[in-house]
Amino acid sequence: MTQIVFQHDRVLSDVHMLQPNSRNHMIRLNYVGQPVFVSRFKILTDDDKHTSDSEDRSIKSVDKGKDIEKEKIEDEGEGTKDEPELDEDGDFDVTHRPRKLPENSSRDLVCPVILKQQENDEENAEEEVDSSPTKHLVIEHTMATPLEDVGKQVWRGAILLADFILSDPLLFKTATVLDLGSGMGLTSIVMATVAKHVYCTDVGQDLLNMCQKNMSLNKHLTETTGGEVKVRQLDWLQYDLCTDPDVEFTWTEEEVADLYDNTTVIIAADICYEDDLTDAFFRTVYRLCSNFRHDCTVYISIEKRLNFTIRHMDVSCEAYDHFRRCLDQLQALTDGQCRYSVQQIPSDFPQFLQYERIEQLELWKVTASRIPLDSAKSDTKLQSS
Repeated sequence: MTQIVFQHDRVLSDVHMLQPNSRNHMIRLNYVGQPVFVSRFKILTDDDKHTSDSEDRSIKSVDKGKDIEKEKIEDEGEGTKDEPELDEDGDFDVTHRPRKLPENSSRDLVCPVILKQQENDEENAEEEVDSSPTKHLVIEHTMATPLEDVGKQVWRGAILLADFILSDPLLFKTATVLDLGSGMGLTSIVMATVAKHVYCTDVGQDLLNMCQKNMSLNKHLTETTGGEVKVRQLDWLQYDLCTDPDVEFTWTEEEVADLYDNTTVIIAADICYEDDLTDAFFRTVYRLCSNFRHDCTVYISIEKRLNFTIRHMDVSCEAYDHFRRCLDQLQALTDGQCRYSVQQIPSDFPQFLQYERIEQLELWKVTASRIPLDSAKSDTKLQSS
């Protein structure tokens, strides 16, 4: 199997299409027959950022010089318009016609193809780690999945949240963190470089297996800082955590106690793309925060996706609008257990990973403050009177 056609009903993350200098190598098939790729995400250092800024300024300077030269040529006379255009090296700049497919071809005009397939699955994935410096994340993922499997891809919301974590590591130092809907675990891995304990959670046996593999591939990042990551199953549609010892990625009784006694941070990246899932997510956040022993801060990244709908006959953001309504409902909630405050965090913090940070990417902070028992009783009496 050297080529796989991406079907028209598949969803493809912009990260895979726009990742600069990316290397997306297919290494194997997962348990459900989907091709698995391995990609490297470079974590920029201050020196890298300085170099990148200098290169940007150089490119802009060159572009500006080209524009000035072009204006000079245009001002020299009308006769130059009929002369053939040349490229930078003085060669003829020939514009090629778009290539057309044969009439009897069964392929679509736009059809991405797997770039490369490795022969030794596990060995080649390990070689990716061995040959890369410690400032690289190595992530196994799928590409172009059905909607129900988008958690097996890497999305910009996860990278935005990772940027925020790296921009203020002291905010999460020694914390116990719960990652809801972690997908391939990129944000959990970054969090484990600064936090003490991270529970990386999602649903689906195959997805969790892939996530667990990514934890192993990135031990070079987490072991040096002492952070611990545990991949566990957490279904938003189930009230209780799974503690069945016969189930893989189950919780132990000690882990459940640790989760409720010590968690102070919840993170979630790009998980609100369907209304039912968004409702389930907020119910889970409410249930957890109501049972945590400490106040909890929830960081949610989301990409505001624009879609044209027949119902509105206009561009709309229905999933995002529903997400905002859920935030408003949570903030207005008064149940006598927690008070919730909501604020949007400006996306002007430094960028540590290479991706396109578009204006539709947003980061939200929800603070769940536990109400002291005496105050809760007083509020109940006032409401009853």
